[in-house]
Amino acid sequence: MEPTAGPAVLYQKLLLWDPSLESEEEETSELVVPDPWRPQDSLGIEAGRLPGAWARLLAALLLLAVGCSLAVRQLRASSSSAAPAPNGHSHHPGVYHHGAVVSPAATCSHLGRELLVAGGNVVDAGVGAALCLAVVHPHATGLGAMFWGLFHNSTTGSSTALMPGPARALAPGLGLPSALPALHLLHTHFGRLPWPRLLVGPTTLAKDGFLVDTALARALATQSTDGLCPLLCHTDGTPLGPGARATNPKLAAVLEKAALAPTPDLAGDALLSLLARDLGLEGPSPGPGPTLEPALQLPVPQGILFTTPSPSAGPELLAMVEAALHPGGPSPDPCSILPQAPVTPGSGVLATVDSSGSVLLLTSSLNSSFGSGHLSPSTGVLLSNLVAKSTSSGWACPLILRGGSDDTETDVLGLVASGSPVVARVMTRALLSHLAGPQAQAQQQQRQGTTQSPSLCGQGTLLQVASRSEHAHVSGVPIGCCTFQGF
Repeated sequence: MEPTAGPAVLYQKLLLWDPSLESEEEETSELVVPDPWRPQDSLGIEAGRLPGAWARLLAALLLLAVGCSLAVRQLRASSSSAAPAPNGHSHHPGVYHHGAVVSPAATCSHLGRELLVAGGNVVDAGVGAALCLAVVHPHATGLGAMFWGLFHNSTTGSSTALMPGPARALAPGLGLPSALPALHLLHTHFGRLPWPRLLVGPTTLAKDGFLVDTALARALATQSTDGLCPLLCHTDGTPLGPGARATNPKLAAVLEKAALAPTPDLAGDALLSLLARDLGLEGPSPGPGPTLEPALQLPVPQGILFTTPSPSAGPELLAMVEAALHPGGPSPDPCSILPQAPVTPGSGVLATVDSSGSVLLLTSSLNSSFGSGHLSPSTGVLLSNLVAKSTSSGWACPLILRGGSDDTETDVLGLVASGSPVVARVMTRALLSHLAGPQAQAQQQQRQGTTQSPSLCGQGTLLQVASRSEHAHVSGVPIGCCTFQGF
């Protein structure tokens, strides 16, 4: 008979469920910490208890090993759907600890993420990704495009609009490019990394080549290749398909020159002087260029809305939101009575956000797919057909909602859309849906019997970014339209 045990700490064995162990394990209490006052040998083992103590210790270690093995197996299974964050825990796709980029091209989203990791801010990441899109998505954007933007600075709480200036003709039917001066201007005021660093990735893609993705291949398949060869065609004149490699060395040379430009004007000159030579022109006369202006504001119960001023669709958007938020006001239906546009505007969008609440939204336009279709032989740039009286700015209206002090769910929300002739209605509906909350959204979808995305009505893309609970959130509709990259 064993001697009576003195005071001890009882260890309650934790039962880890496993079908193979279910019949073998029972709840037991075991002595794992001996009484220090009991007689022990020089090794610290109780006299007369050596075999039993070692057996119990061995059993405890075995159970610990089994438990660790099961835990590791479960962690591996649960982490297969989300990459672990730097501090060890992970989130659903589209949720990141520090910052994120969302764009229609995976290559450009990845490039934007690299700039964030390198110490850049949302402006660096957004401008770098925009220059990347200018290379890999020439059907939607490019150095011949015009850019609108909306930047929210979480440090100052202010929002600034990037305006491209009035559409001007370089030659009959050919728009004057303003992309380089606009993006350089934005970076000069708000960027953190050196300007040449932002052009390294796009220049490399243009020089060494990039793979044609599905979006570009689809646009090429529906577009006459007149003017696009040999840049985007096989040697037999047929358009490149998905997975084909394309290069644009002339565009790479323009980007290399622009990287050395100390001012926005000189960045534009790197392109304009070559274009003028191609067209036999003396050069464009001086005129209004891109500007940075205070964003339009609209106080709402949930915070403050910011958007771009006229001639964009920003004022129209705020008027719709204000009317819809008024008690008894109309709820815009983006799918009703869509005007029949002969050509869907060629446009590109992207968004960047960080966990502190800084947001950059960019939208650009060539006015139609591949713009004018005129490829400059000296620059590799497709010129837009954005000229005076063009209406493409009528749908440019990026939107930012900065939440009020009592808003614990969303600190900052950003929305930007492309390709829709009724983008203001689509954006208004998306904002109202967000403000209604998940429960109200579910009830509305139940009543309507549909989960249709607003972007499907306008045949475009809608990007949403947010800073919430010290994390960056990004998404895009329709599902699969865009790629998220963050860290």
